[in-house]
Amino acid sequence: MEERQGFVIVRVYALILNEKREVLLTDEYQLDLRMTKFPGGGLKYGEGTADCLRREALEEFGQELEIIKHFYTTDFFQEALFFKGYQLISVYYLARFPEPFRFRISGIPFDFPEDINGSMSFRWASPVKMQESELSFPIDRKVLGLLKNYLLRRQGGK
Repeated sequence: MEERQGFVIVRVYALILNEKREVLLTDEYQLDLRMTKFPGGGLKYGEGTADCLRREALEEFGQELEIIKHFYTTDFFQEALFFKGYQLISVYYLARFPEPFRFRISGIPFDFPEDINGSMSFRWASPVKMQESELSFPIDRKVLGLLKNYLLRRQGGK
C-alpha cells in the first residue's frame, strides 16, 4: 500500500435527535466489517461539508436533511482506519428532518438479512445511556461524550 503523508480524508456526519433526545445511529456492513456510527460519509472533491451531508442524507435516507448548526470538527490527529498514511478529519453537525422520516427505523442493531457490503439499518439510541464502546470509530466515541455533555447541560438549563 502506498503511503502519502499529510493527505487528508474528510468525513461529515449528522447528529439527529428525536423528541426523546435519542440520537440516530446507522449500523452498517462495509469493507467486510460490521460498524456502528453516526449517519454520514465522505466528502467528495468540490463539495462543501454541508453539501456533503445533504447529499449523504439523500443517499442514505432518501430524503432531505436540515442542518441546524456545526457541532464538532476533529481537533486531534487520527489516522484513517482503512488508509495507512492518511489523516482523517471528521465534521459533525446537529441536524433534523424537515419532514417526517420515510425510512425504516429498527429497534435492534444490524437489522438486515445478511452481512453484504452496503447493508445498512437505522436505530435510535440514548446518548446518555450509551457506552463509547458501542460506536466503532474513535472520533465518534469522542463526539458521543461531547453529545452527552451537551444534552445534560441543556437538560440542566431547563
